[in-house]
Amino acid sequence: MKSLELLLPLLLLVRDIHAQWNVWMPRDISAMTNSCVVIPCTFIYPSGVRPYRGTHGIWYFAQPYPQLFPPVVYKSRTDIVHESYKGRTKLLGDLSQKNCTLQISNLGAEHAGKYYFRADLGGANIYTYPDFTELKVLDQPNIDIPEEIVSDQSLDLTCYVPDNCPDMTPEIHWMYTDYLPDPLFTSDYLEESNTAVMSSTLTFTPKAMHNGQLVGCRVQYPNATFVYERLISLDVKYAPRKVWVNVSQEVMEGNSVVLHCDVDSNPMPQISWLFGDEQLMSETASNASLYLESLTAEQEGLYTCVGDNGYGTMNSSMYLAVRYPPREPVVNASLVVMEDSSLALHCSSQGNPVPTLTWLKDGELVGTIKAGELSILELTDINPQTDGTYRCLAENEYGRASSSLNVTVEFAPIFLDDSKCTIVREGVQCVCIATGNPEPSIVFYLPDFNITINETNGRFNYYTHSDGYTSTGMIKLREKGDRENNEDMGVHVHCSISNIFGSQSIRLELQQEKKYLMAVIVGTIGGVAVIAFIIAAVRYVGQNNKKENGNPGPDVGSRVENPSMYYSAVKKDKQSLRKKVGEDSDYQHVGSTAGMERRELNFLGRPREGGLGRGDDTTVYTEIKAK
Repeated sequence: MKSLELLLPLLLLVRDIHAQWNVWMPRDISAMTNSCVVIPCTFIYPSGVRPYRGTHGIWYFAQPYPQLFPPVVYKSRTDIVHESYKGRTKLLGDLSQKNCTLQISNLGAEHAGKYYFRADLGGANIYTYPDFTELKVLDQPNIDIPEEIVSDQSLDLTCYVPDNCPDMTPEIHWMYTDYLPDPLFTSDYLEESNTAVMSSTLTFTPKAMHNGQLVGCRVQYPNATFVYERLISLDVKYAPRKVWVNVSQEVMEGNSVVLHCDVDSNPMPQISWLFGDEQLMSETASNASLYLESLTAEQEGLYTCVGDNGYGTMNSSMYLAVRYPPREPVVNASLVVMEDSSLALHCSSQGNPVPTLTWLKDGELVGTIKAGELSILELTDINPQTDGTYRCLAENEYGRASSSLNVTVEFAPIFLDDSKCTIVREGVQCVCIATGNPEPSIVFYLPDFNITINETNGRFNYYTHSDGYTSTGMIKLREKGDRENNEDMGVHVHCSISNIFGSQSIRLELQQEKKYLMAVIVGTIGGVAVIAFIIAAVRYVGQNNKKENGNPGPDVGSRVENPSMYYSAVKKDKQSLRKKVGEDSDYQHVGSTAGMERRELNFLGRPREGGLGRGDDTTVYTEIKAK
């Protein structure tokens, strides 16, 4: 009973296998143009299917789906096939024996592609098998060439030709072998998956002299005029076998010389010119020239040309004698460093006698002057003033040479102490100046109005300018309306600066603009003079009226002494003076000095309590307070 249980799954498996549609044909097959090819093919169908009126078959080209109308290669029910296959195809197999082997004759390049078989057993029992054979149509034989051919190592070259046409058997011959050392020829026949290949192998040991020689394979068919050939050029690898350089020579200082080197090798070598152990140049070429211009003393010595192509190395040397001054110093590449870091700048040079090495920054001496071939300049606690061009100067009694580099210092922005607000004719002008690298951006903020200013709007003029690492921002606050109403004008302006390394913010200090202060003083004095003149005139007229009428009127002077009337008169006079001076106002450009602390600034316009100028107690003035 147990054995039956084990046998049952096996029987079901066998039954399942026999229940499938399946086909066997070679995945790939090849043939020569104008010859023929036989595609071996067998198929099966489910055992429960019974052919109705015989078994028929169709071969399709390119795709297996009849609804897409692929070209018909062969059809057993009719002779109607695609134009390119007329008279070229025949079925060699017996479909009733499940043999679908197909032959295609007189092949052309257009016949290369995929071939599918479709079984037609009548009724609904029609099935196109998804497996296919891909046909390759060749116009020349293949030569199997090793990945590399090396001199003095045995070499096998194999020529392959397909032999899948029963009516035509190929013959292989090798060409251009007369100059090869002891060539040996062997033939072979290989058949896999019902496809056949005939081959011939040429064996010999190449030398460097055989590099570039042509070798060929020729295929012919008896009783046919078809001939197929394939030629190859031998790429024989060999190590450098000759290296030529200039003879030793002597050259005067300041002159130029060209050193030549030629190397015979395959592949092309990497040619390097060495001065002692120092490599001066290297390039892949069959020859290379080393140009030495304006020769200096340190270039005197042994120069060696080395050729290396991976298969071997060869070199040749010559001596070059030269005379004198220092070589161009070797220094660091230009650097970008952070503030508060440290840096070491190196300078090396050779000369005879030994040169003195001097470090200069922006043309001024830094560090110490040293005699020797190496000088190191230590830069510690780097700050913005470290930024600049550093030059190393090498000198001796016969001449000098120098090299330079740039040191760029990046640092967070800082305020310059010319950042401030000033009273100008049309209101208050605030200037914010900062330096940093990268250049800082500037934003103004009015906390009393909760306004951030970084562009011009109806009430504020905003202006920025950058010069090097310094940025300048300006705004102008127009507060004429408040001043005319004799209200206290409180101005609190904050300035913020920032770049990728940090940011700062301060409250700008208010300072009185000198020319505006003078205008106020002059305007005030002028106004007092006008009022005094008016009072005198009124008193004179009043006295005359009193004398004439005998009835003195009110004291005009006492009315003028009224503070509000007096302030109004003075202010109007001051405004008149402003108009005479001019209403336009340019931005005030300021230079950069040092940073400044956070300050709050309050400007108050109110009746005088002692201060600027001389006059009575009603003189108008502006008080500056710094908290």
